[in-house]
Amino acid sequence: MDFSKYTDMAITYTSEYGLKIIAALIIFFIGKLFVKKITKFSKKVMHKAKVDETLAEFLESIIYFLLLIMVILASLNTLGINTTSFLAVFGAASLAIGLALKDSLSNIGAAVLIIIFRPFKVGDVIEAAGTTGTVKDVNLFSTIIEPVDKRIIIVPNSSIIGGNITNFSQRTMRRVEHVFGIGYDDDLKLAKETLMQIIKDDERILEEPAPLVAVGELGDSSVNFTFRAWVKADDYWDVHFDMLEKVKLTFDEKGISIPYPQMDIHTDKTES
Repeated sequence: MDFSKYTDMAITYTSEYGLKIIAALIIFFIGKLFVKKITKFSKKVMHKAKVDETLAEFLESIIYFLLLIMVILASLNTLGINTTSFLAVFGAASLAIGLALKDSLSNIGAAVLIIIFRPFKVGDVIEAAGTTGTVKDVNLFSTIIEPVDKRIIIVPNSSIIGGNITNFSQRTMRRVEHVFGIGYDDDLKLAKETLMQIIKDDERILEEPAPLVAVGELGDSSVNFTFRAWVKADDYWDVHFDMLEKVKLTFDEKGISIPYPQMDIHTDKTES
């Protein structure tokens, strides 16, 4: 058997296709490096143009994705693959994948709606899809939310668009609201004056809009006061928790009771 013939063929194919593979890899890796630099540069340009942060992040993802596809096609073309037929196959595959991944595509559509209507932007504190926290990023498929405990929650965009969105950062003020109950035997006027004094003593509570302390309900076991006070948005959580502690301590000092659920058990003694 003439092995030299097969050896020559192997060398020929290796030299021909080996160089193409190496060239394709070089184009891919160098192209990917340039894609990252172009994407980074485009983001800087958008920041200088004061483009909304959410829109800038979204456009950055789109630019990166499109340029990366161009690099991949260029690499395949270097290998001698007909990219025209590849695009046709890619289109057909995209249709099949689109049907299989309709939920993911709905997330992309939801991302477009978020960008167009801008119910929130990166940095806003929102409540959406059962999650409350600061928006860290909005990408093609999901919104990244960071709650106060610094977790990272990835919420699908379709879940956000499909429900109610509460944006706490759209206004400079927020209202702290509590319900405090006292016993029916306690001094109602003293309790009301005490709650108002607690409000007046806290400099973080704004005078306008005016705070409110009023009897909101005559409950089954308590007289319930509605307690409302406006604060700057940044002070909301501090005041929210401080009021709970301050009211409890002050009520204890003044002998005002805060009823709590209790159960009385009566037993009958039977003679043996």
